[in-house]
Amino acid sequence: MIAIASDHGGYALKQSLIRHLTDRGVPVEDLGCGGEPVDYPDYAEKLCRAVLAGKAERGILVCGTGIGMSIAANKIHGIRAALCADCYSAEMARQHNDANVLCLGGRTLGSELAARIVDTYLGTGFSNAEHHIRRIAMIKDLEK
Repeated sequence: MIAIASDHGGYALKQSLIRHLTDRGVPVEDLGCGGEPVDYPDYAEKLCRAVLAGKAERGILVCGTGIGMSIAANKIHGIRAALCADCYSAEMARQHNDANVLCLGGRTLGSELAARIVDTYLGTGFSNAEHHIRRIAMIKDLEK
């Protein structure tokens, strides 16, 4: 299951991505918002806690630019959130960094490109290469 959440700036893109994912048979849980003005850190935390608790395999966060969600998500121990605006970055975020949360900009990406980025992110696994495992362990050490 994939969790998805947004603030009001990412609401329209979130709704488009939910339709895209459900059309592809991907189970999705919408953790909010409903389009009303909200504070993005609340939704970043809600989604990240769901990912860390194992309620979702991965998460997708959407705000106006994706920047605020990315900053907020990366403050949570155990989250590796990647702000991506292209498919190559989404692929590398998974392959090299084992990113467990994808952040997108609702006001900076069109729905078609965002759907391709999501498909790339969800369709890419972690490489398990020793040097990437070592680097992720180094990141985890920074959280201490």
